[in-house]
Amino acid sequence: MNKKVFIAIFFAFTLMFAARVNAQTVTGSIGNGTIKRGSTAQGSIVLSIPGGLHVNSSRPNNQYAIPTRVSLIGSGLKLKSINYPRGINRKFEFSDAPINVYEGRAVFNFKIAVPANFKGKTVRIRAIVNYQACTEEICFQPKQKQITLTATVS
Repeated sequence: MNKKVFIAIFFAFTLMFAARVNAQTVTGSIGNGTIKRGSTAQGSIVLSIPGGLHVNSSRPNNQYAIPTRVSLIGSGLKLKSINYPRGINRKFEFSDAPINVYEGRAVFNFKIAVPANFKGKTVRIRAIVNYQACTEEICFQPKQKQITLTATVS
């Protein structure tokens, strides 16, 4: 095989692999974008997973599968617990028992409370999502994606 053709094929496969590893997106919101001092609002983090991939759930039922974790960091706020969605049990050739996974979209809901004495006009929450994406045959290295959610305080 010609060396240039080999190099071109190698880079094409490398780009396809890299695209699949980073194909997941993370978005989110807090309420309708505004929150009153002294009140509570619901927020959500959405992990979008392209077809052909799955992500281990927060409870994958396998000691070797890395679970999905969401962390929220905000200053001057009371962050309530995060509600993890139920995954679906799927059987893969590489595992004797089914593994609980997320496919398509996983929505993580949470609540925040803004104290009545909150200083400032905007709340900011940094959301960190740790996950491991897999195909039917292989799992990629664990990834971390971060976003910042904001809402106006009135």
